[in-house]
Amino acid sequence: MAYLGEHFKKLGFGLMRLPRLDDETIDLEQVKQMVDLFLSKGFTYFDTAWAYPGSEDAIRQALVERYPRDKFTIATKNAAWINCKTRDDAIAQFETSLKQTGAGYFDFYLLHNLGEMRTHFFDDFKMWDFVADKKREGLIKHYGFSFHSTPEELDEILTAHPDAEFVQLQINWADWENPAIQSRGCYEVARKHGKPIVIMEPIKGGTLTNLPDEVAKVFTDANPDASTASWAIRFAASLDGIIAVLSGMSTLDQMKDNVSYMENFQRLTADEQATVERARAELDKVPVIPCSSCRYCEHDACKHNIGISGSFTAMNILTRYKNKAFADGQYTWLVERHGKNYAGKCVKCGRCTTICPQHINIPAELAKVAAAFGR
Repeated sequence: MAYLGEHFKKLGFGLMRLPRLDDETIDLEQVKQMVDLFLSKGFTYFDTAWAYPGSEDAIRQALVERYPRDKFTIATKNAAWINCKTRDDAIAQFETSLKQTGAGYFDFYLLHNLGEMRTHFFDDFKMWDFVADKKREGLIKHYGFSFHSTPEELDEILTAHPDAEFVQLQINWADWENPAIQSRGCYEVARKHGKPIVIMEPIKGGTLTNLPDEVAKVFTDANPDASTASWAIRFAASLDGIIAVLSGMSTLDQMKDNVSYMENFQRLTADEQATVERARAELDKVPVIPCSSCRYCEHDACKHNIGISGSFTAMNILTRYKNKAFADGQYTWLVERHGKNYAGKCVKCGRCTTICPQHINIPAELAKVAAAFGR
């Protein structure tokens, strides 16, 4: 299992944000160029998912049908919580992925996005038993899961399923201490359980390439020739126990930049780590809603099922990074997709404010969220 060790080349090609043509179909010719460059520099890890529209088909055409199977490593995912009413529905995703990728087998197979209300589907449908069976059959080489929730819940899952061989976590320098993401806490739990880690969102959906001027200046002053993306990916790759750092590259230029500094990867030096700390401190100066995501307001006070914490997280992303498209996507995911109501449904009863440990004027802030996102 050499590619689970420390010497595996750390950059992974995330296939969720592939380049698109004007008609929104995937630009297959550009994907082929990206695949060719990636492999030519010695990288092998490709990450797709059943839930990424067109991605598995694209990687079959751009990679699987053009290269020997032993020249690449492919990961895909099973989202048993999406439109699955039975175990057969969930298993069908695996069969679909085998067909769409044409890969023959998967080097890494992930139970997709465990956490919160999604975790029970994999237990209910006995998907842990399923992936173990497929590993014995040779159709899966290694299985694990991706995760977006709290360190406490991660600890519960890893305790219940010690057979998981790895875990995929959202980790980046900006969210390392963020109470809404808890990158450090989740990383430390995975390390406590001795699990290798695949890192996703090291550039936070591209937002860490579009930093506030005063934050970007910290990096350019330290090294004017290094892209902000390189700081983010090298920060993640410098952590111990990492299998791969996934970058959801959307252009050939992004691929060229990433392989330029990851081909002969060097961990961040002590001085560079200090630069990241200064950038994080500068980013923390941007005024945001001081929500700690304790959710007391939601669980103990709100009678109208408002997604308060998710609303504030999305608003803080918009305030810090000015990336409306990414913030809007996070708003949809953190509120509607979590079964909550949008900020615009707040009736301003004020019950939430009386229980908030941070003394936030929650109705007033929700009104700002509703105005910013139009819902």
